[in-house]
Amino acid sequence: MPSSTVLDDYLSPLLAGNRTACRDIVRRQAIQTSDPFRLYTELLWPAMERVEKLYRGDRINAAAEHMATRINRSIADQLQLHLPRSQPNGKRLLIACADGEPEELGAQMCADLFEARGWETYFLGGGVPNDEILSLVGQLRPDILLIFGTQPSGVPGVRRLIDLIRGVGAHPTLNIMVSGGVFNRAEGLWKEVGADLLAKTAHDAIPLAEKAEPHMHIPRPLGAAKKRRRRRRPASPAAATA
Repeated sequence: MPSSTVLDDYLSPLLAGNRTACRDIVRRQAIQTSDPFRLYTELLWPAMERVEKLYRGDRINAAAEHMATRINRSIADQLQLHLPRSQPNGKRLLIACADGEPEELGAQMCADLFEARGWETYFLGGGVPNDEILSLVGQLRPDILLIFGTQPSGVPGVRRLIDLIRGVGAHPTLNIMVSGGVFNRAEGLWKEVGADLLAKTAHDAIPLAEKAEPHMHIPRPLGAAKKRRRRRRPASPAAATA
C-alpha cells in the first residue's frame, strides 16, 4: 500500500512538473502492489486533493497546479487500462463536473473506478448545458447522476440543474449524488441543493451508490410556489351562539 512517505516522494516531482520521475514512482508502486485500484485511491486521489488544497491556499501558483494535474491525468489514463474488471452489474452512471481541469481529473477517476466495478458509465466532463444533461438523463435513465467538483460559484447552477430534472420528471427514480469541491467543505450544502447523496471521495462514492435504493421523486412544475395552508378564522360570537 502506498504510504505517506511515498505520497510525499510523489508530490515533490509532481509539483515540479517532472513527468519522468512521477511515472517512475508509479511504476515501482504498481509492481509492488499489483493493484491499480489502490494506486488510484491511495496515491493519485490524495495527490490530487493535496494539489487542490495547496493551490486554494495560495501555496502554489497556477503553473504548478496545471502541470501537476496534467501529470496525474496522464498517469490515470495509463492505469485505467490495467484496472481489474468486475462483471457488469446492470447499473448505469452519468457523470458531470465543473468546467476545470482538476475537476475533470477527479470526475474521470470516478468514471474509471465505477466502470471497473461493473457499472455502465457515461462521462460528460464539464461545460455541458443543463438542458443537454436533462436530455441525457431522459435518454439513458441512469441509476445515479454524479456531479463532481463544484466550485462555490457553480452552486446555483447545480441547484438549477437538480430543480430542472425534478421539475420535468424525466427520470423520477434517479438518485443525484454530489462529490468534491465545495460540497466537501460546506456542511449540509448538498441537502440545500436537493441532492440525494454526498460522497467525499470516489472510494466513498462506489459503495454508497451500490447501496442506494431508487425512490420516487414527485415532479413539481418549475417555478411553482409551495401551497400555503389557509388559517381557519375563528367563528364569530354570533355564529357560535346561533
